[in-house]
Amino acid sequence: MYPQQRSLFSQNGLRPFNYPFPSTRYQGSKRSLVDWIWENVQHLPCNTVLDVFGGTGAVSHLFKNAGKQVTYNDVLSFNRQVGIALIENNEHTLSKGEVKHLLVRHELQPYPNFIEKTFEGIYFTNEENTWLDIVNTNVASLQNPYKKALAQFALFQACLIKRPYNLFHRANLYMRTASVQRSFGNKTSWDTPFETHFREFVQEANAAVFNNSRDNKAIKVDALETPIGHDLVYIDSPYLNKKGVGVDYADFYHFLEGLVHYSRWGELIDYNSKHLRLKRQSSQWHNAKMILEAFNTLIKRHHKSILVISYRDDGIPTKEQLITLLRQYKNHVYEATIPQKYALAHKKNQELLLIAQ
Repeated sequence: MYPQQRSLFSQNGLRPFNYPFPSTRYQGSKRSLVDWIWENVQHLPCNTVLDVFGGTGAVSHLFKNAGKQVTYNDVLSFNRQVGIALIENNEHTLSKGEVKHLLVRHELQPYPNFIEKTFEGIYFTNEENTWLDIVNTNVASLQNPYKKALAQFALFQACLIKRPYNLFHRANLYMRTASVQRSFGNKTSWDTPFETHFREFVQEANAAVFNNSRDNKAIKVDALETPIGHDLVYIDSPYLNKKGVGVDYADFYHFLEGLVHYSRWGELIDYNSKHLRLKRQSSQWHNAKMILEAFNTLIKRHHKSILVISYRDDGIPTKEQLITLLRQYKNHVYEATIPQKYALAHKKNQELLLIAQ
């Protein structure tokens, strides 16, 4: 098992629950910052929370621990499954017997070989590709949607931990398999069997499941179509740096999205790309010329709610532009900051919380 998440606020009574959030390797995860976020939002009067860009679910899980009714949203299907597993799910876990059933080939079950024949030599070894075809097929056959989502979460994390940089942005299997001295990465994790990782992540996911006596939901809609009327709206949009280069989660994690859409994965692939990503979908959240207006539209949509925006101090739009925008709708706007070193970044930046009431 990986170390459990430490909470600074587990003993003071301000959070009625203290269930640990699983370890995750998603870029941009707020898992390491949830206690700092809680320190700055715990005083805000709210019973219902909308997490517009849910991502890993770490912040949604924080608010669930705080006893709030949480609506998790993400436009990516694989992320929504994470939200179903860890936010909407109040009671279902995977037993050892169910895990064992998922990890073996069953005589009467037909097994496609799409990953084996499509991704040879790109992300995983041939043996691992065959394993993924089998286990993903078994997971898809689960009838309980919460158990299925838990198994998918474990499968996603197992895939990530065996990838250089924990991403699918390049066809770089050779970085794992080459017999060279390395100054980065974790070859032990890369060489650990998929089954071992899967079992460990199931245990972590199971430990994160709890009932906060609220009707929590995980949805999948465009950010600008998210439901209104929540007491607090948390916004952690994709990051655009000063050069206008953004974090494209659909590109970084396209393989995980494909696992969810396995039966039609082949229709979604851009076969002109070397790493067989999915066909690109345009988004104003990735466009430096459109993102400020996207923020304006989103903030206007939820202007009756308390707004909490996670941001970096070097992004587009600038912090000052966002504060000016928030002040068009809110009387009280303030910020909190904390130094943060981001994955694949060469310098430290400030992580920001912009809070508008």
